[in-house]
Amino acid sequence: MSDQLDLLITGAEVWTTGGPVITDVGISNGYFSKFGDLISQPAKEIIDAKNLTLLPGVIDTQVHFREPGLEHKEDIESGTRGAALGGVVGIFEMPNTNPPTISQESIKHKLSIAEDNAWVDFAFFVGAAEENTDELNKLEMLRGVSGVKMFMGASTGSLLVYKEEQIRQVLRNGFRRIAVHCEDQERLQERANIISGKTNVSEHAVWRDVQTALKATKNLIRLAREARRRVHTLHITTAEEMHFLKDHRDIATVEVLPQHLTLSAPEAYERLGTLAQMNPPIRSAYHQEELWRSVRDGLVDCIGSDHAPHTLDEKNQPYPKSPSGLTGVQTLVPIMLNHVNQGRISLARMVDLTSYGPAKIYGLVNKGRIALGYDADLTIVDLKSERKIDNNWIVSKSKWTPYDGMSVKGWPVSTVVRGKVIMRESEICGVPSGKEFEFAETLRK
Repeated sequence: MSDQLDLLITGAEVWTTGGPVITDVGISNGYFSKFGDLISQPAKEIIDAKNLTLLPGVIDTQVHFREPGLEHKEDIESGTRGAALGGVVGIFEMPNTNPPTISQESIKHKLSIAEDNAWVDFAFFVGAAEENTDELNKLEMLRGVSGVKMFMGASTGSLLVYKEEQIRQVLRNGFRRIAVHCEDQERLQERANIISGKTNVSEHAVWRDVQTALKATKNLIRLAREARRRVHTLHITTAEEMHFLKDHRDIATVEVLPQHLTLSAPEAYERLGTLAQMNPPIRSAYHQEELWRSVRDGLVDCIGSDHAPHTLDEKNQPYPKSPSGLTGVQTLVPIMLNHVNQGRISLARMVDLTSYGPAKIYGLVNKGRIALGYDADLTIVDLKSERKIDNNWIVSKSKWTPYDGMSVKGWPVSTVVRGKVIMRESEICGVPSGKEFEFAETLRK
């Protein structure tokens, strides 16, 4: 029958572009095709979603899935499986793999892996490095590339870009928005004696202090204005950076992480030890409250997880030998829904930060909205479900979460990617069928 839907979802609260409405949703050929009273409409598959909420598919724009080279921590299959279980419909993956993602060949290699193994949609950042600076304007235009990622601190090898002239050259070579990790490498080196001989992980936030972050962010904005290049400032952690960035909205977008909105020093270090160690670090409640104020005031444009897994054996090494990084892709949605239920953020603002924001910042095609003709990506949640997050639920190869034992209210119950149900009630469905994202700036006639 020609008017038969592929998927019909009935009775849900649907978060449309005009806000929440109770309506049925019809999906055909991977797109939203009908809304309204569709109960008599024939469909191949029907989901009764009464008492559930349909959110535009959540997109995690910052993950580290460690493949190639570090697959003992994570790989694209396990990372995207965790994303699907957590209600995330797509990811942008970072370039600090082994070898790093800095060439056309390395991008093609990642794409070939993802085409066969990814449960959700995907794109990959190409890393800015000394040896590829002159090629960045070409590399950023390749299919499946979400943009350029620049590390101004906290990276290794050629991915570390911290000298002013090199930063200037990176910003000049290309035109798409560039994602940047802002920590000042020279200040980190100057202050390295702070952690020399120390074993208390709380020193991590003393070493990587406010000025380390603020100095890099100010330098980035100055050089970005000089180059007339749009930038996306990743995982902002300090009140001072937020106060500075509010005056540069024309050129800079802003990301924060659930970790920094949920965990604070000193309690996190006392309770979790090196499991709370990340870059930029978990900071005090003062900075956390400023992050929340920036979220509420509209300064923050998106929330990413910065999923950066290490094994427990690696994390349990004494500080500072312990590596920085926390898991997060699978817990992003339940943690943020819990904040919604606790009144820290509205559901409308969460949708803005996790669906519409990523699509707008990076120019994603047909993503981020529940609207006719858009890709039928859905994060279906039960806002009233009370659950406990624990390590046994985590499918990352690292097998742990900093939120182990935390009770939350609000839970992802299904994940739909381009009309395919890939997760239902904590069970993965079907086979990996993720596809590369498309970006408006790279579409060719």
